Amino acid sequence: MKSLRFLSLRFLFLIILTLTVSCIAGRLGAQLGNKPYRAVMDTDGVQQINILAGDYFFKPNHIIVKVNVPVRLVVRVERGIVPHGLVLKALEANISIDEDLSREFHTFIFTPSAPGRYAFYCPKKLFFFKSHREHGMEGVLEVVE
Repeated sequence: MKSLRFLSLRFLFLIILTLTVSCIAGRLGAQLGNKPYRAVMDTDGVQQINILAGDYFFKPNHIIVKVNVPVRLVVRVERGIVPHGLVLKALEANISIDEDLSREFHTFIFTPSAPGRYAFYCPKKLFFFKSHREHGMEGVLEVVE
């Protein structure tokens, strides 16, 4: 009985330790090299954006695109145990993304129709902990003329 209780406490400790280390690593990753990124125009006339999603960060987290020009947003998810998602809702700009990021790569294509600054974020939350967005897993899509 005591050994079962000891194993349960040890398992709980390992879970808390893993979540703590993951949070710290994610915050450090989010702070390093996260400058505004201006989308690159491909030869097919589409603005190309590549985002890395990891433990509590999107990199880059500030993206600049041109209005009325198609955008191809490719999100690559770091391997890990924490599930993520992507929400980017700007109905006034004709953008609506709300997807789980369960696979390694995801591609979204849209054409922003109105200038502005639009938030994107991860909506996931684990039990009683802060949401991923509250941990800093958010960014801004800036649509310019």
